[in-house]
Amino acid sequence: MSTYMPKANDITRTWYILDADGQPLGRVAAKAAHILRGKHKPTFAPHADCGDFVIIVNTDKAVLTGKKLEQKSYKWHTGWIGGLKEIKYSDMMSQQSDRAMTIAVTGMLPNNTLGRKAATRLRVYKGDTHEQAAQKPVKYEL
Repeated sequence: MSTYMPKANDITRTWYILDADGQPLGRVAAKAAHILRGKHKPTFAPHADCGDFVIIVNTDKAVLTGKKLEQKSYKWHTGWIGGLKEIKYSDMMSQQSDRAMTIAVTGMLPNNTLGRKAATRLRVYKGDTHEQAAQKPVKYEL
């Protein structure tokens, strides 16, 4: 018996919808990263890009457990002198909840070409409507 090696033309990609309403942000992000990598498939191979598309809706209704909403912050540097920027997660979740979810999911993907390619298959929306109805997405239960 030989080991199965997935090929690029054998991979079929499915669209999944994850609803973040009332769910912890990290749990939804972990499940999305799992699907984007293709780890939910029996034909998963770590060297091949065999993941599916993921649509995350209702990110404005996702929750952060504990005191993360007040204590956690997101920091980045612009590249200029004194360019350290910071935003608290309470502000980020109220203004840019879709960006907070995107940052969480991309942080759980590998930092290589496979992870960057998988991140392009992610769509995140604040509300419950999305633009991918033509792709006939399937609801994924968390």
